[in-house]
Amino acid sequence: MTDAAPPKKSFPLRVLDAVERFGDRLPDPVFIFLWLIGGVVLASVICSALGVSATNPVTKEVLVAQSLLAPGNIRTLLTEMAKTFTSFAPLGLVLLVMLGAGVAERVGLLSAAIAGLVKASPKAILTPMVLLIGLLSNHAADSGIVVLPPLAAVVFAAAGRHPIAGLACAYAATIASFAGNPLPGQFDALILGFTEPAARLLDPTWTANLAGNWYFTASGAVVFTLVGWWVTEKVVEPRLGPWKPAAAPTPASEIGHPPAAPKGALIQAGLTALAVVAVWAALVLVPGGPLRDAAATGPAQWTPFFRSLVSGFFLVFLLSGCVYGLRTGAIRKDADVVRLMSESIAAMAPYIVLAFVASHFIAMFNWSNLGAITAINGADALRQSGLPLAFILLGVTLLGATLDMFISSASAKWAALGPVLVPMLMLLGVSPEMTTAAYRMGDSSLVIASPMTPYFILILGFARRWAPDMGVGRLLATLLPFALAFFVAGLLVTGLWAAFALATGPAAPFHYIIPS
Repeated sequence: MTDAAPPKKSFPLRVLDAVERFGDRLPDPVFIFLWLIGGVVLASVICSALGVSATNPVTKEVLVAQSLLAPGNIRTLLTEMAKTFTSFAPLGLVLLVMLGAGVAERVGLLSAAIAGLVKASPKAILTPMVLLIGLLSNHAADSGIVVLPPLAAVVFAAAGRHPIAGLACAYAATIASFAGNPLPGQFDALILGFTEPAARLLDPTWTANLAGNWYFTASGAVVFTLVGWWVTEKVVEPRLGPWKPAAAPTPASEIGHPPAAPKGALIQAGLTALAVVAVWAALVLVPGGPLRDAAATGPAQWTPFFRSLVSGFFLVFLLSGCVYGLRTGAIRKDADVVRLMSESIAAMAPYIVLAFVASHFIAMFNWSNLGAITAINGADALRQSGLPLAFILLGVTLLGATLDMFISSASAKWAALGPVLVPMLMLLGVSPEMTTAAYRMGDSSLVIASPMTPYFILILGFARRWAPDMGVGRLLATLLPFALAFFVAGLLVTGLWAAFALATGPAAPFHYIIPS
């Protein structure tokens, strides 16, 4: 009697398998970035020889492609190499958070806290809970990308589910939060801050409103939660297969103390975390507090607070981890704290190596001017397309998503695109808020599966803690369903919103008429 043939996989699953096989044949990510650097150098030489250029619509400066083999660029590369590396924005953020989070993890605090959370929460809503927290993480700036995905992996593992699914689900939500945030936050202030000067090219009286995209992003949050829930449980988890807990990292046993904690240890650690939060709130709310800019008005006054959140996470993890470690016996002397912090940084060594080559690739791409030229020329092509207005807005979304493959910074892209797209669409009757919203929706989808973002290598490092054999291809195949699903959902939300605004006339939300 022969075994029955395995069921035939559906076409989408076969495509994902092909992506994984192809990606896993690629070299290590360090060498991928080295090849990309070589490609940028070659492209810069060719484009410079051809005189490829674009005109900045605000300054009227002509941006010409610069050869990376020009003496000035070679000099910058060799004399500023250390600065290029250390100024790589995610590097300091990641290492600072991990200094504290590594202590909390290695004393067993995170495992104990998350196990309690999972035990108290219905498993049926675990996925939407992770998605919603991820969408809200935008208020913690990029630190949400650093903190939530590894925690979500532990949550899923504690619930008997595949931790890579939790990691991918949380990462997708933190990226999508730039367009699907339930509440206005610091990113609204940042992105609309670029919109305001662009709009004032036509209307000097226009002022950015922090809540200008609120209805749009809140509706996006609902859609992304539902879509992400379906993708996680119907596509990603079935493809990953059952989780084998034996492969999970066990930080508690690695430092030689039993996982059982004394009664009250978790409560005391929680009270310590609340005390840090209370201090942070006082620094913001007390008149003259250092985390509030008294000289600024509107959203700008909260800038110091938002920028301090990374430091806040560091102290919350570090201090609560120390309290928990003292109560459990994992920390007995001051040298233990230093040792645990050192081990945390040692575990980040692969990421540091990757960050070195990634930082130089991104810097060299900027030196070549190819990123800004691509953005400006792409926006100009939209203007000359002659498409109906709703389709142009969809084109804005598509352009934002496409450029994610070349420029990972949302603000950098919008700084180049905004001065073209915002005035252009204002003349057609579209508000600056609607144009910004359409761009945000595109910028928060395909980038989930883009190796160009500096956080991709971070997520790969986190994934290898649970699956040591995780390769670029397997991670891409895991993230791609989220990227494609969110992209399609983003197009639908943008299209329906634009169609509603156009159909209901000038009084509709986000509809703009140039003052006479």
